[in-house]
This record gives sequence, structure tokens and C-alpha cells, in this order.
Amino acid sequence: MKNHRRNTTHSGKKNAFRNGSLFFFGVASFLWFLFRTGTKPSRIRYPCQRAALANSSLIFSLSIPFLLAAVFAKTKKFFSRKEITLVLLIVVASIVMCSEQFWGSLQLAEAVDSGQEIQISLQSRNATAFPASNIYVVNGRAYAHIEDLVNFMGLHGLLFYKSVMIGENQGPEGLIARDDVVLIKTNCQWDERGGTNTDLLKELVQMIGDHPDGFVGEIVVADNGQAQYGSFGNGGSLNWANNNAEDHSQSVQDVVDLFSNLYNVSTYLWDTITLNSVGEYSEGDMNDGYVVNQTANPVTGIKVSYPKFKTEFGTYISFKKGVWNPVTESYDSEKLKVINFPVLKSHSGYGVTASVKHYMGVVSAKQTNAHAKVAAGGMGTEMVETRFPTLNILDAVWVNANPPPSSSCGPGTPYEASTRVNVVMASTDPVALDYWGSKHVLMQAAKSIGYTDTYTLNPDNTNPSGVWGEAFGVWLNLAKNVIVAGGYNVTTDEDHMNIYVNIDSTPPEIETPSQNPGRENVVADQEVKVSVAVTDEESGVKNVTLFYTTDNGTTWENRTMSYNASTSLYEAIIPGQPDETWVRFKVVAYDKDGNNATKDGTEQYCTYQVIPEFPSFLVLPLFMIATLLAVIVYRRKHTM
Repeated sequence: MKNHRRNTTHSGKKNAFRNGSLFFFGVASFLWFLFRTGTKPSRIRYPCQRAALANSSLIFSLSIPFLLAAVFAKTKKFFSRKEITLVLLIVVASIVMCSEQFWGSLQLAEAVDSGQEIQISLQSRNATAFPASNIYVVNGRAYAHIEDLVNFMGLHGLLFYKSVMIGENQGPEGLIARDDVVLIKTNCQWDERGGTNTDLLKELVQMIGDHPDGFVGEIVVADNGQAQYGSFGNGGSLNWANNNAEDHSQSVQDVVDLFSNLYNVSTYLWDTITLNSVGEYSEGDMNDGYVVNQTANPVTGIKVSYPKFKTEFGTYISFKKGVWNPVTESYDSEKLKVINFPVLKSHSGYGVTASVKHYMGVVSAKQTNAHAKVAAGGMGTEMVETRFPTLNILDAVWVNANPPPSSSCGPGTPYEASTRVNVVMASTDPVALDYWGSKHVLMQAAKSIGYTDTYTLNPDNTNPSGVWGEAFGVWLNLAKNVIVAGGYNVTTDEDHMNIYVNIDSTPPEIETPSQNPGRENVVADQEVKVSVAVTDEESGVKNVTLFYTTDNGTTWENRTMSYNASTSLYEAIIPGQPDETWVRFKVVAYDKDGNNATKDGTEQYCTYQVIPEFPSFLVLPLFMIATLLAVIVYRRKHTM
């Protein structure tokens, strides 16, 4: 009895320890969640934070029944069995409801690897119906740059520079004149990967400044983060601490400051004037602020609004009317060129945000109902009734490919939730660009990182479930209809799109292969592992194959080389061979655009000879030594 009691007591202590450990592990996870979140609520979107929250929620839930059971065991004389059963049922039901709430909000976040680099496969396509919109795409690390994009546009007829001289990227029909005022509309509402890539912004400013006729105009980088929402809940910034760039500290303001001694380039954060209601310059109002229509558009219901401001260099700009000349008291509309420069990402309310929805950074959401009217096509009205972009450049170097209702979806995009795809696209048609970019870049990226259901990113989707606003396909088509009615050629029909994708003509790079065991140490019937580094920064490596011959190239055997992620090497095995066999091998690699490279096997490091366990040149010396030893032994025995 004593032993039984002792064992029971020991078992009870062990169970209590386990239950307590479970509970305190949940406490530790929750404390970690609070510590890492700190004073920045947006960090709750980070996968590690959501994992800690999920852990604490689940472990608290699992530990509660055990803790309650222990309590009831101590107090069962105060409760009837039915009362205890009822309480336990209520607790279990509460846990299930809480778990559903938590796990529903964490849909797929921990099961998907967002933070990686992938290679997107894109194809050129000719329109089969007209009129047609042109989309220009540069794909791959080596090509995802503004200079490559501009050169590629010029190759296919869209000239970046307006000039009397005709050249590769210039001509009378070009977009940007030497004395234009160029307004680059970026995304500044979100930090980290939620904003426009500042490396690309730097390249764009440089490209404008490199005008072949000599740039004497002005560049303004601007946006309205709406003085609300955003990474910290108080709107946008042009000087975030963490930015979308190789150097995370490189902000929009830093980029502009780099060129301050070269060109008239400045920034303007429209958040600072979003509450100022003003009239036009022609009405005698010289103040900075927003011109707001008091009457809602009868089709989309939006109250159109737009900024009007004076730049650092004294230029008066009305986003709608153009550049104001206070001397002649007139506007020059042609002088103002808008480059719409968003980042491609998912959106919790509207599925996808890209070129069209980017005009939410033009309006004053504080003074109007603009955000709610995205669902009705309101951004199309905003474009038509203010200023249609001269060019749309869609930044997809890093994208948020987590489709709603994933907790990691945009518009806010921490580094951990972004995926590198190395694509930059451009078009004068913002609707076609959004349609094609979301369907062929964003959806492909989402599938590559593990999502099986990407319908909320689909520009043909009309099902509003999964988003809190409206289905992407619905509002994009409504915006398209408004823009078409305004006299612009835009489309969501791929038959009306010419897709130009850069062609990778550079073969993969194959480094010097290595083998194990080394070429001097391979014995009979011993397998040899060949390892080699193969890279391709354009379209990416498609496959690598090892060929080997044992008859000096008369016949070749092949083995597919597999990629070892831990070593970043491709590896394959050559089977063991008989004594004295000469083996020569070569490596052939293909990229995804069909370019190939070969280490052809003529190099010394691509050959080896199988050595016998007792090489033939040692047989005679060993025989002579053995004979000599035998003679010595024989003579000693017979002389004693």
C-alpha cells in the first residue's frame, strides 16, 4: 500500500509538472510575442510573431483542461459530477471557438515560405485583336533595372526621351522632354517591402537626368500616405528607417539627396497638405493643399480630389491642370509628366494593388470617400478627371504574393512576407499592366511559394470572399469601363495585348567541378561524387547533367545532377569502374531560356584513372623483395 501510495504521489507530481510546463511554455511564447511586437503593432504581421501568438493560444488552450482537472480533483466534494461535466463542456466549446478565430486569421501563414527568391517564367505574346496595349517586361536579376527597361521599350517602339534627334531611345514621339517637370508618384505609405523600390527610383532619376539633350527640367518625387494607416498608423514617410532596397536604410529622401547637386530634384509628402482645402491658382489661391470636388461622380460615386503645391524650386504644380506660370497666369499642361511607380502586391481589401489602385496616393482620403469607392471603379474616375499617367512602371523586384485572406497579405509587407522575383514592367495602359502583372507574375509567385488557391489575386475573379472590399476582377473592370468612356485605350483582354519579354541570351556559368575521392585516389569499383557550382542570373538554371565516358569519348553515359541546397552545388555519382579505367566527364547546364554551357571534359580536373589495389608497377618489386626475404630465411635455417 505504501509503495502504491508513493507511486501514485510520484505520478501525480510528474503530471502536475508536465501540465505546469505546458502552461509556462505558453506563457513564454506570449511574453516573446509581446517583447518582439513592442511599440510597433505592424510587427504582428511577421510570421515569427504569428507563430508565437499561435503557440501561446494553442498551448494555453491545451493546458486549461489539465489545470481545471487538477482543480476539480482537489475540490470535487464541493461540486456534483453533472456540474463538473457542464463546466468542462463550456470550457471545451470556448477553446474551439477561440482556436477557430485564431487559426482562421493565420491561414497558411506558417505553411508557406514567402521570404525566398524565385525565378518567374514569362513568355512574349502578340496581340490578335486591335487596338492593342503594349507591355514591356524585363525579367531576371541582371535585367530588372530601369536602364534595361528603357532600352527594351525603345527596341519595341516606345521612346523614353522626347527629342528632335532620332535614336535608340529618343525621337519626336518620346515621353520625356529635356525641360519637363516630371512627377514620380511612388508608394510611401508602407515601409520595408511595402513601398516602391528605392534602388529602382535611383535608376529612374538618373535615367531622366541622362536626357540626351541635357536635362534642364525638374523632378518631384511625391505621394500621399493619407496621414493615417500605414506602417505606424499615421500615414506615409519619404524617409523610412527600413526601406525596399538592397541597403534597407536607403530612403526616398536619401535617393533625392544624392542628386541634389546635379538636377532640380525634390520630394513632397502630400500627407502634410491632405487636410488643406484650396482653390486653383487660376482662382487666385496660391496656397498648397487639395482641390476637392463637392459633387460625387454619378457613375462611381467618388468625390475627385487632387494636390496643388509649390515645389522646393518655386514651381507651381496643379496635378490636374499642369504647371502654373504666375507671370502669364496660365497653365502648361503638357509640361507636367506623371510616372506612376507602384510596387506589385496583394491587398487585403481589394485583392491586388498595382498601377490603378496606386492613385489612392493622389486623392485626399481625409476629405473624401475615395477608398470606399475603389470597389465601384473610383480610381478610374480619379485618373480620367485629374491626370492620366504618362507611363506606368510596375516594380516587382520584391512582391507580396500572399493572397488574401492570408494574414501575411498586403498592403503592408514586412521583409519576411516578401518574395523576390526580379521583374520590372512598364506600359502606358495601367489596366492592362495590372491585369497581366497580377495574372502572370503575382499568381505564379504565389503558387511557387506554396499557395494552392490564388483566386483573390486573379484579375478574372468576381468572387468577393476572402477580401473585405471587392473582388479584384470586379473593381478593375469597372475602372477600365470608366477610363475607356473617358477616351483612353485600356483593356483587360489579353487578345488586345502585345507582351514583350526580354530574351536571355547569356548561358549559365559553370565553375570548376570537384570530385570525391580525389582524382589520384579512386580505387576499383569505388563511386565518385562530382560536385559543381552552376549559376544563371537571368532566367535561372533549368537543369544540369553530368556526362562521363570510359572509352575516350566514343560513348557517353549521363546522370542528372541534383541541387544540394545546403552546399549550393549540383551533384551526381559516377559508378565504380574496373582497375586502370580512364574516366573523363563533362558538365552541361541549361537555363530556362534554352541557353547552355559546357565544361567539356578536356580539362585535367575532368579526368581520373582508377588505380588497382596493388598497381602493376609494384608487382615486380614486391615479388623481388618477397623472394629475397625467403632466401634469407632459408639460409638462416640451414646455417644454424
